[in-house]
Amino acid sequence: MPARQPDQNLPAAARARMGKINASGTWSSALTTDEFAAVRSVGFEPVGQVLGAAVYYIGWPGDEDCPSYGGRSDLYGQRMNRAVYTVVSGSGSASAHGPLVNALYAARRRAIDRMSAECEALGGHGVVGVRLVMGDFPEQGYEFRAIGTAVRAPGAIRLPAPFTSDISGQEFAKLITAGWVPVSMALGISIGVRHDDWFTRGQASAATWNTEVSGYTELVNRTRTDARNELMLDVSRVSGVGVVISESTLTIGEQECRGFGQEGRRDHWAQATMVGTAITPFASPGRLRRPRVVPVLSLDPERRREARSTFGSDEQDGGQRLLAPDEQDNDQDGDVTKEQQ
Repeated sequence: MPARQPDQNLPAAARARMGKINASGTWSSALTTDEFAAVRSVGFEPVGQVLGAAVYYIGWPGDEDCPSYGGRSDLYGQRMNRAVYTVVSGSGSASAHGPLVNALYAARRRAIDRMSAECEALGGHGVVGVRLVMGDFPEQGYEFRAIGTAVRAPGAIRLPAPFTSDISGQEFAKLITAGWVPVSMALGISIGVRHDDWFTRGQASAATWNTEVSGYTELVNRTRTDARNELMLDVSRVSGVGVVISESTLTIGEQECRGFGQEGRRDHWAQATMVGTAITPFASPGRLRRPRVVPVLSLDPERRREARSTFGSDEQDGGQRLLAPDEQDNDQDGDVTKEQQ
């Protein structure tokens, strides 16, 4: 089998940086002191800070049609299609920014893949503490940036692909101790658009006072559900068993209605984003190595005398007597007798 060359898909600047790190014999990380100690406690060590980035130009985000487009009437006043007032990007509808969401997924995968390639180039087994940054870029661009710390387990076999996770070093150590291992970062994004029909506008008016706006409830519920479905599809794609969610956000906004005869009206949109780490078990609970409890015996006679007195008082409450003075340790309790020497 030919040797893999993980840095082939990396930009030239990234390849040069990996070469310098490997040649220097040193490593950098974004770990805190506590994270470093936690990672080391489960047999891993950092090998370097890794980065993956991708900037996409969003030329056509979708949303050209109003969600109520399917509810128009023909010239004879007959309904052409059943009215639909809320659509989500998971349905593939351009009215719900479907092309934009597809571009976000593609940019995210490319950024994480480049970060994984840097980890592999450094000889790492995975990346912990990933910070995933998504934001606007000039000239209608959108940037995905993933930064983390590559780690490895000395002596362990090489994985088919490095794992990626946005959990902290302490959380990573807890997962390993519990018999679970991170597989890959998982992401669920959904954009939903709601056409503000006359019923929704009536419920949202000041005249109704304290009333639920069912249209807005439907918008946020369907958008969150679609984002969760996309997240679970991402978990299944990387063969994960479950996901540990680290971030769940919902943003609400308005946009101009593009429906026929709806000039000047405003519709509402919602964007739900869920980020987490897909995990899978690597050992059964019965085979896990439990942390050993180390008993500590104080060598201070005063503290031992106080502990015995307290123990005797507690036992007296249960029908036991206090220890007599001649039964307690004396000041020479810590000395070795001549017979024992």
